[in-house]
Amino acid sequence: MNMLAKTALLTATAAALTLSSTGAASANDWNRRHYHGDNDALVGGAVGLATGLIVGSAIANAPRYDEPRYIDPPVYEPEYDAAPTYRAPPRYYRPVPVRAELEPWTPQWERYCSYRYRSFDPGSGTFVGYDGRSHFCTAG
Repeated sequence: MNMLAKTALLTATAAALTLSSTGAASANDWNRRHYHGDNDALVGGAVGLATGLIVGSAIANAPRYDEPRYIDPPVYEPEYDAAPTYRAPPRYYRPVPVRAELEPWTPQWERYCSYRYRSFDPGSGTFVGYDGRSHFCTAG
């Protein structure tokens, strides 16, 4: 049975039970002017409440086929039977350009050192390194 048919059947059953108990509870009320202590209305309310709870829980717990279901993918764990092996990374050699060393105290040497080091002193030929000491500039 599909979901719509089940819901319609349960709703019709709940309505029939509620109406039949309400009809029996107020069968002879047309000739009575006052309430004389009959408990028919309380019984009808209790039956209606119980029916509503049963139908409501059946509807709430019914499976919903219109919502997508998300299933976690299976997790595959590797097997560690063999001992791990070390593979060295590939080595790529690039040629280092060979630059002719500049002779100290030449204009080219002074230009190179002043461009390379901001703290270069052309009078002494030294620069201040990151360690705070003076180093002689060697080009090359």
